[in-house]
Order: sequence, then C-alpha cells, then structure tokens
Amino acid sequence: MNQNQAELIALARMAQERAYAPYSNYRVGAALQTVSGKVYSGCNIENISYGATVCAERVAVFKAVSSGERCFTALAVVVSDDRPAYPCGICRQVLFEFAPDLVLYLRGCRGTVETALLRDLLPRAFKPALLTEDAE
Repeated sequence: MNQNQAELIALARMAQERAYAPYSNYRVGAALQTVSGKVYSGCNIENISYGATVCAERVAVFKAVSSGERCFTALAVVVSDDRPAYPCGICRQVLFEFAPDLVLYLRGCRGTVETALLRDLLPRAFKPALLTEDAE
C-alpha cells in the first residue's frame, strides 16, 4: 500500500465514524482526492424514508463540487463489513460525471483492500456526448 492510498483510507475511516446508520448499522466512510491535492470526506446518512438516504461517496463528491472542485484522482471507501464494497450504481454514475479514470481503494473492516478503476466498473456509461446529435 502506498502512502497516498494509506492516507486516503485513514481519512475515510475517520469519516466512517461520523456515519448516521441507525437502521442498517452499515457504516461507510469515503475520502475523495482532487487533482489539486485536497481531500473531501463523506459518510453515509440514512433516513427512515430509505429513498432519502445518501451514500458516503456522493456526500464527498457534493462537498467537493460545492467547494469548487470538479477534477478527482482517487477515492477511498471504507465499510463496516468484512469484505470491501464497491460504490452503488448511482454513486458510480455521479463519480463518472467528474472522473471516469478515478482510482478506487476499497477496504473492509478486516483490512482487505481492493483497487479498481471506475471506468471498469461502469462500462458504456451514460455521458454528456450521448446527449448530442453527433452521438453514436
């Protein structure tokens, strides 16, 4: 594990501690690194109306974008399950909007880390070019 990866995972673990997950007890933390080197963290925030729940990955993206950042290089996600978990489909689409080549570091509570590229997790993604007349 390189230093950048270890630092992002540590920040994601800190965010995970702030998760609000009274219904599932599935606590998730995320740390999103920008090209400028800043890191924005997020945790999952559940709601009794499950559709109003927001994933940690999207919280981190929304914090970054609302602070003026739109170019991301890496994302660490830490979950309270034994195995690493991959971002859900909605999170994948939101992340792809800003960083198709994003590197993901995914960690379970036992320390296992998996690395993936967002582009590989969302093949044939819906993207802005598909909204133009020139789209194939």
